[in-house]
Amino acid sequence: MSKQVKQLERVIIRFAGDSGDGMQLTGARFTAETAAFGNDLSTLPSFPAEIRAPAGTMAGVSSFQVHFADFDILTPGDSPDVLVAMNPAALRANRPDLRPGASVIVDTHDFTKRNLARAGYEQNPLEDGSLEDFNLHALDLTATTVEAVKDFGLSRKDAARAKNMFALGLLSWMYGRPTEPTIEFLSTTFAAKADLRDANITAFRAGWNFGETTEAFAVRYEVRPAAMAQGRYRNITGNLALAYGLIAAGRLSGLPVFLGAYPITPASDVLHELSKHKNFGVTTFQAEDEIAGVGAALGAAYGGHLGVTATSGPGIALKAETIGLAVMLELPLVICDIQRGGPSTGLPTKTEQADLLQAKFGRNGEAPLPIVAPRSPTDCFDAAIEAARIAVTYRTPVMLLSDGYLANGSEPWLLPDIDALPRIEPDFARTTNHTVQGKDGEDVQTFWPYQRDPQTLARPWAIPGTPGLEHRIGGLEKEDGSGDISYEPANHDLMVRTRAAKVARVAETIGRTYVDDPTGDARTLVVGWGSTYGPIGAGVRRVRREGIAVAQAHLRHLNPFPADLGEVLHRYDRVLVPEMNLGQLSMLLRAEFLIDAVGYHQVRGLPFRAEELADVIRELATTKETSP
Repeated sequence: MSKQVKQLERVIIRFAGDSGDGMQLTGARFTAETAAFGNDLSTLPSFPAEIRAPAGTMAGVSSFQVHFADFDILTPGDSPDVLVAMNPAALRANRPDLRPGASVIVDTHDFTKRNLARAGYEQNPLEDGSLEDFNLHALDLTATTVEAVKDFGLSRKDAARAKNMFALGLLSWMYGRPTEPTIEFLSTTFAAKADLRDANITAFRAGWNFGETTEAFAVRYEVRPAAMAQGRYRNITGNLALAYGLIAAGRLSGLPVFLGAYPITPASDVLHELSKHKNFGVTTFQAEDEIAGVGAALGAAYGGHLGVTATSGPGIALKAETIGLAVMLELPLVICDIQRGGPSTGLPTKTEQADLLQAKFGRNGEAPLPIVAPRSPTDCFDAAIEAARIAVTYRTPVMLLSDGYLANGSEPWLLPDIDALPRIEPDFARTTNHTVQGKDGEDVQTFWPYQRDPQTLARPWAIPGTPGLEHRIGGLEKEDGSGDISYEPANHDLMVRTRAAKVARVAETIGRTYVDDPTGDARTLVVGWGSTYGPIGAGVRRVRREGIAVAQAHLRHLNPFPADLGEVLHRYDRVLVPEMNLGQLSMLLRAEFLIDAVGYHQVRGLPFRAEELADVIRELATTKETSP
């Protein structure tokens, strides 16, 4: 039958179901199809915190949202245009995010009295009129799938598991997604199990054919490819991009990469990915705890490796003493903090950016270190290289602050020109650097481990065992130059100030603050850091379309700040700082630059919505000045 085709600029789809319904796989496959088609896209997976929540309960709901468009987009979207709900709990958990007119595709198979009660429903929402504002498609996807794959001899349980592929096939038909990538994926994944392979492919095709032939779906939608810069693209998550960035940093510096880490959500994927790349000189060590992981990484740095550790906020708390030791030893170390909701165990599978003050101050004594924050999943690659550059050049531990939103979210990544990436020079010490007078008055060449480079204030990095460069380092205060243990008050003051000055000098190589101010006459500046970049940018776009002049600046370097940041902030009458914390960056900006920064803070475990930020920006930008 002939179906109407309707052109759309963008669509937001959310797949939701029980944690065993394969929603992450379904969303990932739809994303892969969309990337192959050429749309710009952004994704937001959401995982249940419980490892095995009771089936059919709100605690066990897993979802995957993908936003795709024919133009450049910045976020996974606010409200889904389409919700695919596999059970009552998935419908109830996601119903509040829907706007009137949204399409809701529901698998009716599990809408039994028992499952409705598990989800907290007193009445069946498919029958009580509570969904009348939506375009509801109530379908028994499970029974239809079981019937479609009955010829493969699977048990009913195994046959029902293919319902996610049926749903994927239906949505792929609705939005004209290419089917070849998914069929190839299923053929490869189940190559050793022909019955499962054929059943899943059949379910996928059955979903496509159902959309093509049923009268329930009279309209098919088309979202044209986005106009993007020429080059080769791939879809990539933040954690994968971070791992690739660390590998690239190792190649650019000529240093073997050593990761010492303990598995923790949402950082574990960095360990998993790096463990696959021994051929690039990467060594991974899954330690028995967080302290052992960072200790091994610091030891590797002493031995001439690019030492890396990856964790989340609770792990940073445990690593704090060793990070302080790295500050004292002045060795390169990259510390990846993939932030999640806290404190303590907090919200392991949700996002937050509340570790900024911990990164800046969370050690005893005066122990400053540089802080770098990526702004998007693809930017994690560049941020990892930048963190390694600073660590190696300035002989210092560097904190890289990603978060769960960036780690698990994905977007198209334009593969970089490897030859264009700047080299990172480790510049190992090769010769002695100090002359002393021997007992007989002759000059004796020695090695001083704290004889500093006058430009960077970095101390020499000598690989243990290099003839003539034998030295000792440790956690007790060192004498300037010689590195001997020193308890002299004046020397301690000098070394504390020198370490701080070394970190401050990083500002000389990070460039000026980029301010997006198209008209040049904005009086309101929105400042952000980390993963708020997308929601802030989308919110700014919305108010600009209304004719309101607003400027935006997003900070990658949080310690030290760019050298011109104070001057930039003082150019504007109002400075708004949205953060997924209770005001950590706004506090730092107020303290350092004495500006009246206005904070907008939420800690819901979810990224900001572009619509809510647009409302906040609009209100501040249009507020009339009042006389004191």
